[in-house]
Amino acid sequence: MKIGFLSRWNATCGVSMHAELIGRELLRKGHEVKVFAPYKESANKWWHHRIVKDDEDFVVRCYYELDPKTMDGGGIDEKKILDEDFDVLIVESYNSIPYRDVEEIAKKLKGEGRSVTLVVHEGAKEDMRYSSLDIFDATFVFDERYVKMLSGYGGNIHVIPYPCHPPSPSKREFSKDDLIFFSFGRQPPKEYDDFIKALDDLESKYDFTYRIVRSDGLLPIERKWLVQHQVRLKDNEEVYDYLHMSDIHLLPKGNTRKVVVSSTLCQCIGSLVPTVVPNTRHFEMLPDEKPVVIYKDVEDLERKISMIIENDGYREKLKIAAARYAGENSSSRIADKFLQVLRKVTV
Repeated sequence: MKIGFLSRWNATCGVSMHAELIGRELLRKGHEVKVFAPYKESANKWWHHRIVKDDEDFVVRCYYELDPKTMDGGGIDEKKILDEDFDVLIVESYNSIPYRDVEEIAKKLKGEGRSVTLVVHEGAKEDMRYSSLDIFDATFVFDERYVKMLSGYGGNIHVIPYPCHPPSPSKREFSKDDLIFFSFGRQPPKEYDDFIKALDDLESKYDFTYRIVRSDGLLPIERKWLVQHQVRLKDNEEVYDYLHMSDIHLLPKGNTRKVVVSSTLCQCIGSLVPTVVPNTRHFEMLPDEKPVVIYKDVEDLERKISMIIENDGYREKLKIAAARYAGENSSSRIADKFLQVLRKVTV
């Protein structure tokens, strides 16, 4: 099958990661893939999706994104898409994609007998600016919350979870030489507050290092146990190198009313390093056998960190649950689920 993607690509965001996980699996399975991505001057303009790698030969940069503050601008060089040979287009929809242009291209492609599908990354229906989801042959969402959110918007909706990197466990012995906590990313500094407060309290009980890697500025704090690096991790291999040198992954996330999943968790859970997360909407659809540790407040966080450190059986239980979740939602399995739908809509 010849499959096109309209999406961010080689960028530091969940939209790009989803497209890359699925797209690269499709390539491995022998399908042809063509990617239509934002122009670099657009893709590099806003902090949340800067390009971190050189493009492959199958990437065509052909559109400008909407300004996320004003929702102005944006546009697609539709000829670069319409002239390419593919059977179906997968649109990774997000709140800076030029909606009107996407809808026009979808109509033209369908007029040519080609199929167009949509992956919903938006967390609220009012953020989406299509006339209806009925213009797409299929709409993919990550869980049932999105189905409820999109009620009344039309569309042939299919629930397919966000893909995970497959299990790749560390060979490190827990807390060998030093107990190491690890965080990375660009989350606002305040989202680290719980972790810092908890570790302040646990400092008298344990010896440890908290390593934080951030690309856009260090946290404005200093502790004797805190080591910060300002560097942009360019790929998943670098992320896993850090995870495999760590004992506990502290994943900061802020509260939101919107429907969301954590692409960072899906990226990292295959490391099988115990992961600690706040009780936010990002994690509310995880299975009953939780593959992560969810805390409700700083006191609960301290208690659960101590459990991870002191209870070998608890760590093993977390590892087994994480391996199961990452395996059941591996990028290969999720790509197969996409293919099942794509084959139906291209008949």
